[in-house]
Amino acid sequence: MKKALSVFMMIVLMLGALAACGPKKEDTSSKDNGKKAEAKPEKLVVWEDKDKSGWLKKVAADFEKKNGIKIEFKEVEMATKMRDQLRLDGPAGTGPDIVTLPHDQIGQVATEGLIAELKVDSSVTDTFSKPSIDAETYDGKLYGLPKSSETPVFIYNKDLMTEAPATMDDLYTFSKGFTKGGKYGFLALWDNFYFAHGIIGGMGGYVFNNKDGKVDVTDIGLNNDGAVKGAEYIQKWYKEGLFPKGIVGENGGSAMDGLFTEGKAASVMSGPWAFKPYTDAGIKIGIAPLPTLPNGEHVKTFMGVKGWHVSAFSKNQKWATKFLEFITNDENSKYRFEQTAEVPTNVALVDDPSIKENEGAKAVAEQSQYAVPMPNVPEMGQVWKPMADSLQTVVTGKAAPKAALDSAVEQIKAQTAK
Repeated sequence: MKKALSVFMMIVLMLGALAACGPKKEDTSSKDNGKKAEAKPEKLVVWEDKDKSGWLKKVAADFEKKNGIKIEFKEVEMATKMRDQLRLDGPAGTGPDIVTLPHDQIGQVATEGLIAELKVDSSVTDTFSKPSIDAETYDGKLYGLPKSSETPVFIYNKDLMTEAPATMDDLYTFSKGFTKGGKYGFLALWDNFYFAHGIIGGMGGYVFNNKDGKVDVTDIGLNNDGAVKGAEYIQKWYKEGLFPKGIVGENGGSAMDGLFTEGKAASVMSGPWAFKPYTDAGIKIGIAPLPTLPNGEHVKTFMGVKGWHVSAFSKNQKWATKFLEFITNDENSKYRFEQTAEVPTNVALVDDPSIKENEGAKAVAEQSQYAVPMPNVPEMGQVWKPMADSLQTVVTGKAAPKAALDSAVEQIKAQTAK
């Protein structure tokens, strides 16, 4: 594991060309916009994710003490409501100065003009891992600073499984022997493309071709030979009864969680959001990177980056940017991790004891070596439903993998061509 973490640190240190590179400028955000220097505002309004603002109280107080600016924060459901609320409140002048968003929404909100390009020095962007900065960059421009990253990992019940298997072949063999009488060796939501991508991508499929940071949405690899092999592998687990029918569809997640917390599933593929609920349920969990695939490759999970962004409607963009730099510095990022258990992307924290000694954080860090950021182009919105429909037919045996994926890609191309 130490070796893997060292490799991870080397990877995150390889920082490439960044959109914000250039000579240092004082108050660049206001100068670049041709505006006079901003007056210091009385307050900044911050929208944080639901049930996640507790850590902000201390950090906000520190910022206020240093700068004389009050921080007012409001909790908004990030995944489903943050973007829509910004669309309404931003133009009305009642929105935030700072908003948090998942990186896969950046392309859409940037295109709509909802968030401002960030003007920060390279010394700031160098603080973070390259993949996380890439995730916050769209069309060559930086739109946010990362606060955390997450990716699915392998979670197991230590009372039912002594150690995490090294390969999916090992896990398959274990599951064949363990699965009986309503108990299962391993469960995953592979009818959900977010999770299935790990298998499809690891077998050679891809969403959009991404060469040197340039995404070609006309080049879709979700029905190539590798993707088909991935879908065939997924179908195998369902066809052989290793996954129950009840974990398919909208209620699949709660069904899977129920089986695991009841001690009826020895292991699952899930993410950091599950660590606390599983532990609170009394399960002694182990957390590790996902086992390697039958082709010898790692499971290529999607990596999601949550970031901080400045509203395009804010009249305090310079000070909002300064606050972003403050709350994402190494000290405050470490504090946020200690309070929320969400893994930061700060390079300096990779070897920090708070990360290294945390089993979940270590697993996320190692699995992130093999993960790919979810595409943040607007066209990604046209991928989810066709792939979900396709995978549903694959796991239920209603369609052959090749035919199902061909249909999905045909729909994606039709939608993205509009």
